[in-house]
Amino acid sequence: MVIRKRLAPLLALLVSAFSLASAQQAPPVDDYIHHAWDSLTRSMSECKSVADTKLARASVLYLPAGYPERPEVKALETQCHVQVRYLPHPINRIGDIKPHEIPDAGLLYLPNKYVVPGGRFNEMYGWDSYFIVLGLLQDHRLDLARGMVENFFFEIQYYGAILNANRTYYFTRSQPPFLSSMIRAVYDTYIAEGKTKDAADWLNYSYPYAVRDHTLWMSREHQAGTTGLARYYDLGDGPVEEMADDSTYYPDVIRWLLAHPKERGDYLVSGPDNPNAAQQAQLAQTSCDPHISPVCAHAHVDGHWLSRDFYKGDRAMRESGFDPSFRFGAYDGSTHHYAPVCLNALLYKYENDLAWMAETRKQMQEAAHWRGDAAARKSAINKYLWNAQKGMYFDYDFVAGRQSSYHYIATFYPLWAGVADAEQAKAVESHLNLFERPGGLAMSDVESGVQWDLPYGWAPTNWIAADGLAKAGDLADAVRISRRFTTMVRNNYQCDQTIREKYDVVTASTQVNVASGYKMNVIGFGWTNATYLKMNALIRDAHQPETPVNVPPRACTAPAH
Repeated sequence: MVIRKRLAPLLALLVSAFSLASAQQAPPVDDYIHHAWDSLTRSMSECKSVADTKLARASVLYLPAGYPERPEVKALETQCHVQVRYLPHPINRIGDIKPHEIPDAGLLYLPNKYVVPGGRFNEMYGWDSYFIVLGLLQDHRLDLARGMVENFFFEIQYYGAILNANRTYYFTRSQPPFLSSMIRAVYDTYIAEGKTKDAADWLNYSYPYAVRDHTLWMSREHQAGTTGLARYYDLGDGPVEEMADDSTYYPDVIRWLLAHPKERGDYLVSGPDNPNAAQQAQLAQTSCDPHISPVCAHAHVDGHWLSRDFYKGDRAMRESGFDPSFRFGAYDGSTHHYAPVCLNALLYKYENDLAWMAETRKQMQEAAHWRGDAAARKSAINKYLWNAQKGMYFDYDFVAGRQSSYHYIATFYPLWAGVADAEQAKAVESHLNLFERPGGLAMSDVESGVQWDLPYGWAPTNWIAADGLAKAGDLADAVRISRRFTTMVRNNYQCDQTIREKYDVVTASTQVNVASGYKMNVIGFGWTNATYLKMNALIRDAHQPETPVNVPPRACTAPAH
């Protein structure tokens, strides 16, 4: 024991020296990112594409009903021991296929290569892919970027909509609507390269898919009451299947609610921990069905189960991409009761994008229709989501009939989307101090203990905010935020040669301590790689004075994986 104590300082020094030496030998961040696109690329000809660590089951690949089996799929079946099956019938919209029709979860076929986020996220995700596409285009990977957007067209045609990701358990929801922005990014790249005919052909090919994708958000289920705004909504019930690899999440939520009775609301119901058949049938009505859902069967604590409505909110939260925060109640259990700032700003931009596409295609009547839709949405945003007294945008609880008071980074989305006028943009900019931390912008000013709140900052929202500030003419703040975030990413990369999905922007570190919920910090990472490249381009092109930013360096320890 004495020898071990004496050796401890020496061992610590050796570990530190090893880490520092590794940092000195590491390739530059840009090289890491450039090569990471290939390591994160998946296709239907590789065994690793089908793997799903979220479920401990045999791999299954599903083809659309009646779709011809390609040679690469046949090879996947024989070389990787993957079961290849067909979906039971054609799908026209989300909700057309029911969970019981696909008893064994699996990967949904896509025709083109795609880049995954990294780690357990081994699929092509909806909103992740927008930022990944931006990064690929910035890194001169047009073909790969275009192929990913065309994969979304395939999803719309054969799976009914852009899904949360291409797994069968995502058939009940989408993700934030960025398709029109992806289409424009590819178009702009063609134009920048002088390929005007390719750009025109691309737009003609893409426009019908964008129109159909927009239709999803106009469905009755996605309407936020009578506000004229949209909400996030999942057509499924009960706990999500992909949480099978985190069996403590829902019980942790129950324990937190029991410890905080004032925050409980109607999120809990009573029920036996070992229900008989009749009691299971009752729970299926008030909570979830433990007979058909293994995740549900474990989601109880001392006679307490999560309510059916909580699960609707939990599922809607996952469509939002912010899973979880406390923005829409504890653990976002009331997400489906709100008209969110982010979603409606995105749809305003989408409608203006559709108007631009129609005008470019000389379809002036359609363009006028889309301009009208955008104008109506802007009016509703100003009525329900803008708070002139506070100078910020807030989500609207259309069930309770009141505006939220939760400070969230989504307040910058209207700047990025062009909803905010000059006066509104200036007011929002004046509240940067609520979010700005040494490593960039935090999600909120509430330290709830979950990953989409303070102290965590994420690449996509930092980019939306920085780019939004730049679009509003506030280059100084846009550049400063970009310098903070890129410096933090670079400092951490020099420690362990990784780029992660999220960062603690208070300590400017990848070393996170999430109290409950999803606790890992995955390596990869698609949207962080992209944001790093885009922010560096913003800094370079803005031609602003190089003012120093105070980003605390990370103390390097043993490499973390």
